[in-house]
Amino acid sequence: MRGVDGIRQDDVPDVSHVFLRDLEKGKETVQFGRVLKVLDELGIRMVLEVTKSQAQAVEAAIHHYLPKVRSVHTRTIKKDSE
Repeated sequence: MRGVDGIRQDDVPDVSHVFLRDLEKGKETVQFGRVLKVLDELGIRMVLEVTKSQAQAVEAAIHHYLPKVRSVHTRTIKKDSE
């Protein structure tokens, strides 16, 4: 995706070239907060669908661990047991 948009590694702030390489190669143990920073820089929006009972906890966790995320919109899904 980065190559398609013509974005170079040094165009993504606060992320090392090693991290970007690992992310692009699909390394399973990358830090989620840093992944979100890269997605934001690329203009990619991620949608999480959570059950209604988990929505408030997920939103609180995002605000706590990722305070620089511009906006959070929680969309809930109905689970069979709810």
